[in-house]
Amino acid sequence: MRARPVALLDLFGAACLGAYIMFAATRGFTLTTALLLTTGAVVVIAVASRFGTSSHDTTTSESPTSNTTFSSLPDDVVTLEALADPALLIDAQLLVSRANAAARALLGGRIVGEDVRVGLRHPVVIEAILLARNTPTPVSRELIGFGRPENVFRLRTLNLADGRVLLVFTDITQNRLTERMRVDFVANASHELKTPLATILGFIETLEGPAAQDEPARERFLEIMGREARRMNRLIDDLLSLSRIELDKYVPPRTQVDLASLLQDVGKTLAVRLEADDRKLQTETLDDLPPVLADRDQILQVLHNLVSNALKYGRSGTPIIVRAEQLPSKPPRIEPLVRVSVEDEGDGIDAEHLPRLTERFYRVNTHRSRLIGGTGLGLAIVKHIVERHRGQLAIVSRPGEGTTVSFTLPEARVEEPPA
Repeated sequence: MRARPVALLDLFGAACLGAYIMFAATRGFTLTTALLLTTGAVVVIAVASRFGTSSHDTTTSESPTSNTTFSSLPDDVVTLEALADPALLIDAQLLVSRANAAARALLGGRIVGEDVRVGLRHPVVIEAILLARNTPTPVSRELIGFGRPENVFRLRTLNLADGRVLLVFTDITQNRLTERMRVDFVANASHELKTPLATILGFIETLEGPAAQDEPARERFLEIMGREARRMNRLIDDLLSLSRIELDKYVPPRTQVDLASLLQDVGKTLAVRLEADDRKLQTETLDDLPPVLADRDQILQVLHNLVSNALKYGRSGTPIIVRAEQLPSKPPRIEPLVRVSVEDEGDGIDAEHLPRLTERFYRVNTHRSRLIGGTGLGLAIVKHIVERHRGQLAIVSRPGEGTTVSFTLPEARVEEPPA
């Protein structure tokens, strides 16, 4: 006797679901909001189909408004697994009754059954839940430092009646990172490009006026203008490179790389510059040096930047030493690492400057750095690449003796063939 009412409810449910989807599309909701709306429709329909009764049904006395939590429903009635984003179902007692796989991966499997105030410990989440209980429309909030300190999530809540609330967390860390990069790019580029651009414009005005017929002056000015233009080009290249690295900051490399061959490539690439400064690149590696998990092009860029700095700031005629050595695993670090270091002999750097060397556009000697073609971004690029590889960067300098820059990379598993 229940078949006909349930069938009618299913037809009604399908119509409601279609209406929700059309409403979400015409109102310009985002994908997550549309999913919240349609999920709410599915929940309501499923509960009605599960607990709806007919006057002809004498097999149950359970009413649609009985105090039944979602945890008592079968998995095929209310499922959060269809949502790719982390999702939680909160009951009237503020307990987490359900969590999908993404939520368990983010918050831990023990989140189910916990009081949300204890399990999440985020005041914005609690505020959004309490507000959602009193409004039929979804509530949206932004969570900073949720899960991990650097994470940013957008929380959307939906009231499912009887005090139950659906929470969906969308990771927008990458979006915020991209926005911040755009702001930083404009600010840094405008500051650093102002000087060479002003120089070029000044010489153009001079060539159009007093020096229009002065051939020697024109050649000298054109040489300076060309040098400043190349400086701007290097600056833009470094800024774009830094932006690309930061976009992949939270995606660790998974490719195996042979460091010994990589170090040989660095020596070949910089051979002309080394010879011009009467320098030699000495590499010291173990014969059985294990491969590392790395992005080959990015590690090549790191080594190129570090050796280039040694060329610029080290003394002419002195060697540049590149070492690669295996570090044994020690508690609390479990995985073995490989450390690579670049050492030069030069004037060194005072200790007060060391903590700021990896800041963008920070220079110990601004005038000297610009004269030798530095952009102030080389070590910032190195730092971000090493961070992406889950490694550590260390700078040790002895004034009057030289500087050693080292970084670590995770060792690859031996059983996997190197790329």
